[in-house]
Amino acid sequence: MTMALLEIDDVSVHYGRIQALHNMSITVEQGEIVSLIGANGAGKTTTMRSVAGLLGLSGGAIRFDGEDISKTKAHLRVVKGMSLTPEGRGIFPSMTVLENLDMGAYARKDKSGMAADFDRVFDLFPRLKERQKQTGGTMSGGEQQMLAIGRALMAQPKLLLLDEPSMGLAPQFIRQIFAIIKQVNEQGTTVLLVEQNANQALRLAHRAYILETGRITREGTGRELAADDAVKAAYLGA
Repeated sequence: MTMALLEIDDVSVHYGRIQALHNMSITVEQGEIVSLIGANGAGKTTTMRSVAGLLGLSGGAIRFDGEDISKTKAHLRVVKGMSLTPEGRGIFPSMTVLENLDMGAYARKDKSGMAADFDRVFDLFPRLKERQKQTGGTMSGGEQQMLAIGRALMAQPKLLLLDEPSMGLAPQFIRQIFAIIKQVNEQGTTVLLVEQNANQALRLAHRAYILETGRITREGTGRELAADDAVKAAYLGA
C-alpha cells in the first residue's frame, strides 16, 4: 500500500462550542483528483481551511507526505508543497496580474524555475498573459478565478487545494476552469477539490467523498457516486 499524499485522520474542528467537523477521515493519493461535495454549511470550507493551516484542530491529525503537520503554520505548509485557492478567490485587487502571480511564489528563491512557471501559467491561461499589467480588481469573476489558480500554481504545489472554484461563474468559464483543473492534474499536481457543482466535481474526480453536517457519509469513485440514487436525489438534481 502506498502512503497517501494527504491524510485527514479522525479530525474534529470547533468554532467555539459549535462542532463543525466530527471525526472526519479522508485520504488523497499522489496523482489523484479527490472531490469533496456537500450542501452549504456541511463543513467543506472548514476542511480546506484546516488542511491549509488556517484553522486549528480540536482532535485528530493531518499528515502530508508522511509528516504530521497538524500544528505546522500555514505559510510553512506552502513551503512543504501545499497551496490553497480559497473560496471567493482572495486575489489582491489593487495588484496587477503579474504582481499577484509573483506573490504566489513568495517563498521561492529559484528565479529560473519561477520564469518557467510564469510561462506554464500563461500557457494554461492565455487570458492572463493578455492582461499581465491589468489590476486584479478590474477583471471578471472568471478571470479572477484563473488568476487565483495561477497564483497557487506559482508555489509549485504537490497538492492544490481548490475551494469552490466554479462559484459565481458563467457556464463557459466553469467549463474552462474544470478543463484546466484536469490539465493541471495530468501535468502531475494532486488536487483536492471542494465544489457545490456536484455534477462537474464527480465527473472530474478519481474518487469523491460526501460531507453532511461535518461527517463523511459516503465515499467511492466519482463514477460510483454519480450513479448512486441517494447522491443523485440530494446533489445532482435527479
